[in-house]
Amino acid sequence: MSVKRQDNATVNRHTVRRLLRYGKPYFWWFVLVLAMCVAMVLLELYQPKLLGLATDEFVNKYQTVSAEGFSLAQLKQLRGEDLQGVLLLGLKYFITVALIMALSYVQAAILATVGQKIIYNLRTDIFRHLTTLDMAFFNDNPIGRLVTRVTNDCETVNEMFTSVIVNIVGSVFTLVGVMIVMLREHARLALMLFISIPFIVVFTFLFTRVTRKLYRAIRARISELNAFVAEHVSGMKGVQIFTAEEDMKRDFEHQSEELRKANIRQLMCFALYSPTSYLLNIASMAILLAYGGRLAIAGAVTIGTLVTFQRYITRFFDPIQELAENFNVIQSAAAAAERIFWLMDTQSTIEDAPDAVEMKHIQGHIEFKHVWFAYETDENGREDWVLKDVSFEVQPGQRVAFVGATGAGKTTIQNLICRYFDIQKGQILIDGVDVRRIRLADLRSGVGQMLQDVFLFTGDVKSNIRLNEERITDQQIVAAAKYVNADPFISHLENGYDSKVIERGAAFSAGQRQLLSFARTLAFQPSVLILDEATANIDTETEALIQDALGKLMEGRTTLIVAHRLSTIQNADRIIVMHKGEIREEGTHQELLRKGGMYYKLYMLQYEHGIQVNA
Repeated sequence: MSVKRQDNATVNRHTVRRLLRYGKPYFWWFVLVLAMCVAMVLLELYQPKLLGLATDEFVNKYQTVSAEGFSLAQLKQLRGEDLQGVLLLGLKYFITVALIMALSYVQAAILATVGQKIIYNLRTDIFRHLTTLDMAFFNDNPIGRLVTRVTNDCETVNEMFTSVIVNIVGSVFTLVGVMIVMLREHARLALMLFISIPFIVVFTFLFTRVTRKLYRAIRARISELNAFVAEHVSGMKGVQIFTAEEDMKRDFEHQSEELRKANIRQLMCFALYSPTSYLLNIASMAILLAYGGRLAIAGAVTIGTLVTFQRYITRFFDPIQELAENFNVIQSAAAAAERIFWLMDTQSTIEDAPDAVEMKHIQGHIEFKHVWFAYETDENGREDWVLKDVSFEVQPGQRVAFVGATGAGKTTIQNLICRYFDIQKGQILIDGVDVRRIRLADLRSGVGQMLQDVFLFTGDVKSNIRLNEERITDQQIVAAAKYVNADPFISHLENGYDSKVIERGAAFSAGQRQLLSFARTLAFQPSVLILDEATANIDTETEALIQDALGKLMEGRTTLIVAHRLSTIQNADRIIVMHKGEIREEGTHQELLRKGGMYYKLYMLQYEHGIQVNA
């Protein structure tokens, strides 16, 4: 056996064991279900025996009494006795069917309930783990793929718990039971019929090997298609702006075609297995008719025995088919579980240090010491530096602005302060403590970050300000909204603070979304503010409200501002000019203008293009 095959087998066993751990709290429920499964199998095995008894008891008897020339009155008497026997056997058959139906219902109800509890726990663990992963992970993994893990893959695993495991046990019990009963009825005839078993085993083994690969391919294609749809639906506005609908359709058709081909390959495999299994069933039936018929003619077996065997042959092949199909479902569930556990085993590179320091209240003293940072390394393992030996200091309560061309490193500085990424060289200190030694919860709760593109969640206005933080009361929400000038437009909504917010806040203007983000930030009372183009794309009237709100927010707080419009940062205590990851200039607005350097050129460029800049 190759190393790769051994590794795959090990992965499968490990995956199944991890899945079964989720079912461990419900062990006795599964025991009860299995007990009912055994009872159902025994009842199903009893049904063919009843039919055989009926055949021998009545058909043969009828032939016997007819041959002996009984009178009509005697025949009626015998038929009356037969009718009672028929009714009794019919009642027994009906009772077995009713018991099987009742047990099947209870079994399905228990499995559905337990299965949903298991999948609820699994789904919750996945989502909880997702919230702990770093930004680098989300940059590298499409959202659609992650959604697939939480939804589709979990439902695939659910099928295994709710039906497959019990079905497999039932099929095995049925196979063993049928073989034992057939051997007890007539060993020689049973052994003749078992000739086809090796062929079935070999063919089923080959079938499962092939379908395992096919299922994995299908799940991979589904994940890719989900990622494509999620990405392009989210960016539909951009698609329509650039009239790229036809290109998107072609890309989607390509993705969909790959999934179709994968499904076709899987269906063709099943199309080959089903008729082959059916042919083996027919072959066994032919053996029964040929060999069993000879035994019946010779008087070695009864007609009832042949009827019983015929029913058992059907029950013999059905579980084999079910085992193959259920095995494929297990393979599909295992493939889904492998992806789920891969996600759950992915560890964040940004975690609390073992000696992490609690910092419930941040004063706002920020210092960068010779910071070097790169998001990626090239193929030779060399870092593509975004920040190069950056050093600066911000005192508590200061307002410091960062300007520079796109890609200069301004936003990266913000991300590093909140420790969404870790630096390769140097130190970032907050209140004299390295950010890598500060508890992440304390660090990020102490820093309020307001972005140009405000993300609002589906829900209502209050929930978007509170963000499920129960310690923030309704009164605090209203007070924060009033303070940042958001209350007037909220009050004019149909249901005020209870008004519904659709996905991403599409019903609100950019200015309204920004005001809501200010209210959200103020409600959490951060010590440090980070403003990333917070006034971009805002109409003049709303900008006045936002500027007033910003002035209130920045009072007594350390504030870091990223802005392209120089008019918004002229009152900053210090302006830092970035260029290609390096600090080129520092000073106040007037100081930098007098230097006549890079800032002056940016100022004049905006002025020449008609952008209002107040000196």
